[in-house]
This record gives sequence, C-alpha cells and structure tokens, in this order.
Amino acid sequence: MKIKEAKYELTAVQPSQYPAGNLPEFAFAGRSNVGKSSVINSLLNRKNLARVGSKPGRTKEMNFYNIDNILRFVDLPGYGYAGVSKSKKSSWGEMAEVYLTTRKQLKAVILLVDIRHKPSADDIQMNEWLMINNVPYIVSATKSDKVKRGEIKNRLNEISSVLKLSEINKPITSSSVEKHGMNMLWEAIENNLKSDEIIL
Repeated sequence: MKIKEAKYELTAVQPSQYPAGNLPEFAFAGRSNVGKSSVINSLLNRKNLARVGSKPGRTKEMNFYNIDNILRFVDLPGYGYAGVSKSKKSSWGEMAEVYLTTRKQLKAVILLVDIRHKPSADDIQMNEWLMINNVPYIVSATKSDKVKRGEIKNRLNEISSVLKLSEINKPITSSSVEKHGMNMLWEAIENNLKSDEIIL
C-alpha cells in the first residue's frame, strides 16, 4: 500500500473521545514490550510517528493514527507488564475491552507476540478473548531478527500450537529492524478491508 500521509490524530481513553467518522480501524494489541509502536512505524514507513517508549508499560491510552484518510491504526495499551499495579492493569484492560466490543469501525486486531518466547498467559487470554468475542484478528510474531533463521519455523509452530491457531491464521513473522513481514501484514490488512468475513 502506497502511503502519502500518515499522522497522529488523537489520544483517547473512552468512547466519547474516539475520532468521528467511519474510517475502518485496525487495532494493535500485545504485551508492553512486544514492539507495537515499532511495527506501526515500520508499516507506515515512519521513524517516530508512533512513540516508542523507553520503558514498557508507559502507553496508558489508545493512540489513533490516520492513514491518508482511508483507514486508521489504533495503538492499544500493552498488557502483561509486571511493573504495573493490578488496578492499572484492570483499568487498561477495561479501556481496551470497551473499544474492542463497541467500536463499529474496527475491522481487525493485529495481535503481536514475541517470536523469541512461548506465548504468555496474557497472550493466550487475549487470543481466546478475541476468538470468543468473534473479533477478526491477525497474528504477527515480532522481532524475527532476534532469532536464527533456522529456528523461525519451530518458533512459529510453537506459537500456533499454544494459541491453537487455524491454518488460515498462521502467524506472520515481522521485524521492525529488517522491515521483514511488513508487506505480508499489509496484504492481510487489505484483505480485511475488502471483506466483511471474520478471519480466525
């Protein structure tokens, strides 16, 4: 997808603050240190559009990004960071859940998991929640540049097994450093734009 303009639009914590209009939206979910902002920047070919935090757990709101007035990316608060209090984890989870269950403009969620590690309990819970609530989603295994090429297949098989992914929703490997997998992610996003079918 050729992008002419990608810009930060606004930050929200509740529905009354969401941007107006009917642009389709793609939300990015994952652990606090999985690299959501880096993936967004790589997809948009921008260096610092989505702010990459120096410490995980810093994103406390939802950040909306407008791409050519055609669609939006939504950076959801990261989950699973041990240094965050239970009350904050709960409030962030509720914030994301309200968005995911009420936002009609949401086309799909890009669920990011770290290819270096077995999916965490939080990753499993998020994956199950998306399935149970019939939210379309795409799985991407980030930081593929951090593992040896010969290990990638086994890592992907482990992620698929733990998350119980179907054959049509196998994880897409991605690396913000090497820009690997961004074309495949864009292809998956564009397929969701063209279809109203749920991809599970």
